[in-house]
Amino acid sequence: MSFSEPLDIEITREPGTEDLPLPAYETEHAAGMDLRAAVTEPVVVPAGGRALIPTGLRIAVPPGFEAQVRPRSGLALKNGITLPNSPGTIDADYRGEVGVILLNLGTEPFTIKRGDRIAQLVVAPVVRVRWNSVAGLSETRRGDGGFGHTGV
Repeated sequence: MSFSEPLDIEITREPGTEDLPLPAYETEHAAGMDLRAAVTEPVVVPAGGRALIPTGLRIAVPPGFEAQVRPRSGLALKNGITLPNSPGTIDADYRGEVGVILLNLGTEPFTIKRGDRIAQLVVAPVVRVRWNSVAGLSETRRGDGGFGHTGV
């Protein structure tokens, strides 16, 4: 099985962020590209606190796709840094600067410096739906069994 051709996406940088690399795949089969902090001064996120971190990037996601902003596993494991709205969605019609909301679930303050890798960006197709209102749904073995219905 082979990968499809790369999807071309327009990207611009905020003035003064030209020193930061564009998002890039770090390994051959990586699904996500690292987003970097475009802060001008270090930002300290206290334990239990959150901060909106700029990336200095604006992107034009093509119709039929979304860009998902996801946590980095290493930051989550080592420092308790995650994204409270994960995955964050960048819609095809959004043209503002990409920002990343970081949440510190760790026990110590966490400092973000310029150029730090703070999140991942995954571009994925979007399926649009058309609702079909019906009197009842088809039966399944699971039925309406919800949270924890299969046990521990």
